[in-house]
Amino acid sequence: MNAAAARFFSPSEAARQLGISAKALRLYEERGLIAPGRTPAGWRAYGPAEMARGAEIVELRALGLGVGEVARILNGDAVVLGRVLAGHEAALEARIRQCGDSIAKLRRLRADLGGGRMPATGDIIGAVRTRPAIGVAFDLPWPWGGERFELRDIKRLNYIVGPLGSGKTRLAQRLAEVLPGASFVGLDRAADGGAAVRARLDADPAHKSRVAANLATLLADGAADSPALTALLAALEAGDDAILVIDMLEQGLDAASQEAIIAHLRRRGPEARPLFFLTRSNAILDLDAVGDDEAIILCPANHSRPICVTPVPGAAGYEAVATCLASPEVRARTEGTIAWRPS
Repeated sequence: MNAAAARFFSPSEAARQLGISAKALRLYEERGLIAPGRTPAGWRAYGPAEMARGAEIVELRALGLGVGEVARILNGDAVVLGRVLAGHEAALEARIRQCGDSIAKLRRLRADLGGGRMPATGDIIGAVRTRPAIGVAFDLPWPWGGERFELRDIKRLNYIVGPLGSGKTRLAQRLAEVLPGASFVGLDRAADGGAAVRARLDADPAHKSRVAANLATLLADGAADSPALTALLAALEAGDDAILVIDMLEQGLDAASQEAIIAHLRRRGPEARPLFFLTRSNAILDLDAVGDDEAIILCPANHSRPICVTPVPGAAGYEAVATCLASPEVRARTEGTIAWRPS
């Protein structure tokens, strides 16, 4: 195709064609992933080469990769690509094991049917479900005043979002109380510069080894070594099956570390335990990268009951979630700010 016949798109048209937001497209440009041309008037224009590059970025992001990982893969970083491929191989192997278990269960049910025995409904559901459903229902604490809240099928990654004073921390603490075996990880996890965390790790060599291995991976992905990152990994790699509810996942982490940790969490296999975490960072909660096994829980500013928000522009609560999020640089300026109400 000659240049004269080639189609060029404006940023909004390009974003629509790629199925992403104009904000995401601008982020990719800012991070050097894509470089649009310019019209004689100076406006951005996306031609065939830029659209092809954009499609590659979108597909890689759909694999759960962070922006930094995508940039390094597109720049030919074989180490990062190898690690990503290994992670997806492990996830596929886990799914194969799940499918094998389901096939065995289905064969037993068919054998029962052949023998004239009708299987129980619960056995039928268990045979076809790839992951046991986890649900919870409870009365909401203040500021909601006892309204009923229910999550029927808890996802692997669950974001809790809301403006200051919306009650999201109280919701998180209540979730940690009512979910079976759950544990709340507070903002004091890296207190005293991480000395307590280091002492616990020194007392448990196996735990320390898991943390060290994951820390090395995150550092290779661009994260910065810090007590906050070590403390977070110590909680994540505790070695039990407890569901974690983490206050402000981004606490103490710079932008690159935030991108690395959320990509790390997305790479966990389908059998991984669910995680809940509060966030107000758009590096942690990238609305254009939310996967099928992720959920967004919004605590509205007016103390209406929390709702699950579909990450699609125009969906109920979407704009409210978007206004709660800011870049890591902006979030760093407000770190430590708390909501206050008169007694």
